Amino acid sequence: MNILAVESSCDETAVAIVADGRKVLADCIASQVALHRVYGGVVPEIASRQHMEAIYALAEQALEQAALRREDIDAVSVTYAPGLIGAVLVGVNFAKAAALALGKPLIPVHHIRGHIAANYLAFPELVPPFLCLIVSGGHTLIVDVQDYTKMEILGTTLDDAAGECFDKVARVLGMPYPGGAALDSAASQGDEKKYSLPRAKPGENPLDMSFSGLKTAALNLIHHAEQIGEPLDVNSLCAGFSAAVSDMLCPRVQQALRNTGRKRLAIAGGVAANSRIRRDMTSMAEKMGVSLYMPPLSLCGDNGAMIGAQAFYEFQAGHTAGMELNAYATKSILGERL
Repeated sequence: MNILAVESSCDETAVAIVADGRKVLADCIASQVALHRVYGGVVPEIASRQHMEAIYALAEQALEQAALRREDIDAVSVTYAPGLIGAVLVGVNFAKAAALALGKPLIPVHHIRGHIAANYLAFPELVPPFLCLIVSGGHTLIVDVQDYTKMEILGTTLDDAAGECFDKVARVLGMPYPGGAALDSAASQGDEKKYSLPRAKPGENPLDMSFSGLKTAALNLIHHAEQIGEPLDVNSLCAGFSAAVSDMLCPRVQQALRNTGRKRLAIAGGVAANSRIRRDMTSMAEKMGVSLYMPPLSLCGDNGAMIGAQAFYEFQAGHTAGMELNAYATKSILGERL
């Protein structure tokens, strides 16, 4: 089954073609990083306009890359939530038009489910059930993936997402957008113990997380150094910050593995590219005797292939939509079926 997949939830326009949820036939991405870098972050209206300009040509490029004709497409899938609402709407409207024109089923896919499914592309042997840690710019979740479309949220951030904190600290440090990669690079050259940064204690649910206090502490440290004219060891601050985030993720994932008895752990989302998190998760998994699945860096960020992968299983479960499909800025990964 060849699925044309569209992703436009933030600042990457992506169109892919995926066969049977596991084989990538084409994966085309138009990046907007250069456009948003001058602003230090994503400007929603600019992102939406760029999606409109790029999406049709990307679909044609995907067909050419896959050596397929339009009639070879069996279904059209799209990220319908969550994301920047204007950006998501561009993808949803394009996908609806494509499905209508081709006379093919329309499959809505939750963006975070797509991130989980990126692991199916990287690891054909991976099948549910397994535990998945999703760490991205807008989400931080520990999810029990019981089946391809049946999931349970075991823990989540109570405030900021880990990725948002990385980006904010990097921006205040004057690092170029996107800041996560630059911060990770700087951290590799620093002393993580030089600065004292907090680790939030669990709340009512011991698997929940909180990153706002860590972000505030790091920003206060930066501003204080500026105010008193004290040199700031940027590399060491980045190392300490990365260590603090990882120290709040690993114990909770470890506890979730113990609670569920799962022997497979997957990592997903843009922040899954962070070298400190990858290293600590690898060490933890080895000590626990758990199989660890971490997608390559190319599949950690937003892409269309991950949407096409999850779409295959949503279709098998009967989760399709009609022309009434709408876009949503926020929606739980467990949102209602469409």
